[in-house]
Amino acid sequence: MKGKFNYYWLLILIPAIFIGWYLLRAKEDKPLRYLAYYGPKHALKLNDTTYHFIPDFEFTDQFNEKVTQETVKNKIYVTEYFFTTCQSICPIMNKNLERVYKEFKGDPAFLILSHTVDPEEDSVSVMIEYAKKHGVTNKQWLFLTGSKPALYGLARKGYLLDTEEGKGEGDDFIHTQNFALIDKDKHIRGFYDGTDSLEITRLIQEIKLLKKEYEHKENTAN
Repeated sequence: MKGKFNYYWLLILIPAIFIGWYLLRAKEDKPLRYLAYYGPKHALKLNDTTYHFIPDFEFTDQFNEKVTQETVKNKIYVTEYFFTTCQSICPIMNKNLERVYKEFKGDPAFLILSHTVDPEEDSVSVMIEYAKKHGVTNKQWLFLTGSKPALYGLARKGYLLDTEEGKGEGDDFIHTQNFALIDKDKHIRGFYDGTDSLEITRLIQEIKLLKKEYEHKENTAN
């Protein structure tokens, strides 16, 4: 009887230990909180909508290579708008982005996209020198140039970084200190003041939260 008693207890204890371990792991993998989604929802079909997403784009980086949605596929990225001759907020913004770049340097699932608002001045050769000034040594921080209407249209209709009306023609000009955090599914998950060091700390923390969110999704899917 004693042998049977121990045997039955083992049958109960072993699954209980396994279940407890699994639940503890699931709790550890789960992010502390989930980031919000920003922007208006879009209709897909009858009675179905999706969160605002970044439309397709095509620009040229400091290496004279095309950057499109394929470049950011399955990547989390931070985006900003600046110009290389700016003497006010842009130097502060990009000095702060150096913190973000260094924090995630070597992470193949993370990028920074910096778009110029002055493509006539900010050519590929200008951008590569500007990138070097900020210690960029790989392709995780891309400085983008292209047509002014395309750059401005994406800032306003895609990243929602500027609320002014305009088509990127003539004297139209964007000058914003805000960054946007974009997830792997092309949704906006946060806005941050690029001139505020505390906001940069929050950005770094929320990139880590977003990475944790994807890790949790992958673990629960397996």
